[in-house]
Parts: sequence; C-alpha cells; structure tokens
Amino acid sequence: MDTAHAAARPHRVSTVTEEPKDTSAPKTEGAATPTDEQSAVSSTGRGVTSPYDSPTGVLPRMSSDTASSGPDLSKDVPRTEEELGLDPEIPSVGEQARANEAAAYAYASIPPAPNASGGGEPSRPLRRRNGDGRRGTLDLGLFVLRLVVGGTFIYHGLQKLTGWFHGPGLDGTRDMMAGGGWDHATLSTILVIAGEVGGGGLLVLGLATPLAAGAVLAVITDAWLWKQGMIPGFQYKSSVKSGVELESILAGTAVVLLLTGPGRLSFDRNRGWATRPAYGSFVVLILSVAAAIGTWYWLHGGNPLTGIGPFK
Repeated sequence: MDTAHAAARPHRVSTVTEEPKDTSAPKTEGAATPTDEQSAVSSTGRGVTSPYDSPTGVLPRMSSDTASSGPDLSKDVPRTEEELGLDPEIPSVGEQARANEAAAYAYASIPPAPNASGGGEPSRPLRRRNGDGRRGTLDLGLFVLRLVVGGTFIYHGLQKLTGWFHGPGLDGTRDMMAGGGWDHATLSTILVIAGEVGGGGLLVLGLATPLAAGAVLAVITDAWLWKQGMIPGFQYKSSVKSGVELESILAGTAVVLLLTGPGRLSFDRNRGWATRPAYGSFVVLILSVAAAIGTWYWLHGGNPLTGIGPFK
C-alpha cells in the first residue's frame, strides 16, 4: 500500500503543475490575459469588472505615427488675457466685488472715519456730523447776545441819526463832536453813525459778522478813548459822566462775537466763521483796534491815558 501511495504522489504533482491547454479563441491584440486578471484580483481584491480596472491591458498604445500627427505640445499655453483673446478692460471678479462694496458703502448712514495719515482735513459736512452737531444751546446763546449788542448799537445810532429815543439828531451829533474836540465834525459824525447803525444791524442779522463786529469794535474803542480822555485818571464807573463802564462791556462783547462767530442762527450759518472762526478773527481784531487808534489820532489827537499809571 505504501508503494501505491508513493507512486500516486508524483502523478498528482504533475497534474497540478501541468499547464492547461488553451482551448479558447485566439488572442486578439490588446486583450487581457489570465495573468493580468490575476494581478488585478490580487491588487483590488475583486475580479476584473471593467476594462478601466486594468487600463494598461486594454487601451492601445500610441504609435510613433500617431504621436507625430497629434497636437504640437511644444507651443506655449496661452495664459494672459491678450493671448486668450479676452477684453483687457473687463474687470476681474475681485475688482468687481470691491467696486460693488465701495458703491454700496457710499450710501451708508455712517460716514467713514477720516484718514489721519492722509494729511487732508475732513470735509465740512463730516466735521458737522462728527462733532459740531452737539452744540446744545450755544447757537441760541449767541443769537441772544447778537440781539442785545447789535440792538444797543442800533439804538444809539438812531438817536444820533434821527433824534429818536430822545436823541440829539444829526445836527446835534455834529455839534457834539465839534465841541468834544474832533477836528472834522461832519466826517466824524458819518463814521460813528455808519458804524453803530450798520454794524449793529449786521450783528442782529448775523450777516458779514467779522466786518460787523470789527466796525462796532472800532466805534466803541474811539468812544472809550474819548470819554477816558475827558478827565485825567481812570474813569470807569457809569455814574460819572466820563465813566467807561458801558463802553468797556460793549467792546468786550464785540470781541467775543468776533472770536466765536454768530452761530448757526444767522445768515452766516454756512460760512466757516459762523461756528469755527480761525486766524482771520485775530486779523480782523487787530485791524479794528488799529483803525480805531488811527482814527483817534487823525480826527482828535491827544493822549487819552493821561493820569493812568506811567502816563502822568
């Protein structure tokens, strides 16, 4: 029995190792072989279900003749808008998005903050919205101050011009100026009436405020110098005929209006000096005082500060 088993073993090995005969149809070019199927099964874990599972075995290779007749890959691939035939003026997607965002932000209710590094100042509407709008009752207070100061100058000017309110009238004013030491009484009368009526009226309206405040300041400064020079020494009390108390108050309020502006309740509300007077106010202030001093020495003369301090 052992001999029979031993004799049978070589026959089984030869049966396993013997290759089966190919009884299928003749192979066509590019067809998958059993070896290819076995490699596909070993790599994918499943049988070959589609030619794409093993493309190297089913797709024909390109011959040299086919490659030579194909597209020329040595040429540069077009990359720019000109090479692609596009219009260079057409904005890109990013540029169009930024343009739409800027256009939409232009209608926003809150303006963008000014760029401090740009060196430019924000516009007037932007300054008004950022801070000037919170003025409280400041404009109302300036309006009342203009009414009081301007009305006082109008009152005294009408007294001299028309004789209203128990005033001297035009002739009485000219005589008063001549008796007070003014060389050209008629010219002096015209100047003082024009300054009081014209300047006071413009102050009430809030129109050309720097010019109006400068005019009344020059007039009241000459009045201060005239009354102060009547009697040696400093005369301030209003109970004294030569007291300069009223003139000092009116001069101070004229300077205040010149430096603060008339406010928004005025005809100058759209002017820069209405809410934010700049260095021009100091210029007008200096010119007004210089005009008053020049008019005093030209039409009257003398030292009005006699008896005050070093002027003995």
